[in-house]
Amino acid sequence: PVTDGSRELHSLCAQLEFLLQFDLKEKRSFFGQRKDYWDFLCQGLARCRQEHEGIHFVASLDKLKTPVGRGRAFLRYCLVHQQLAESLQLCLLNPESLCEWYYARSPFLSPKWRAEILGILYELDCVTFHLAL
Repeated sequence: PVTDGSRELHSLCAQLEFLLQFDLKEKRSFFGQRKDYWDFLCQGLARCRQEHEGIHFVASLDKLKTPVGRGRAFLRYCLVHQQLAESLQLCLLNPESLCEWYYARSPFLSPKWRAEILGILYELDCVTFHLAL
């Protein structure tokens, strides 16, 4: 199993975060806080009318104060519960939402790259992750 001490885990999470932040449009909340991929994931899963335990779990963690911190916790939750590919796929289903959140260079806007990324993420479902949440 992959644990918190794994170098590969840190590299994987950094690459996932890079993908989710690459060419992300700058958006602000009502109070001026910068939105990040966490907000994109929450909105995408809400649009699919999916009650996602990971969203509820991360939102309940009082120690997490920033969207980036919440996003990182969500990625870890999804890895542990083998839900990363499915959760991201649900967020990527709506082309209008993708264009609302990402500029044209985002790999998520390319059907070819999107399929390849999701295919690789589905392969991660075979890996066991034992991470502190």
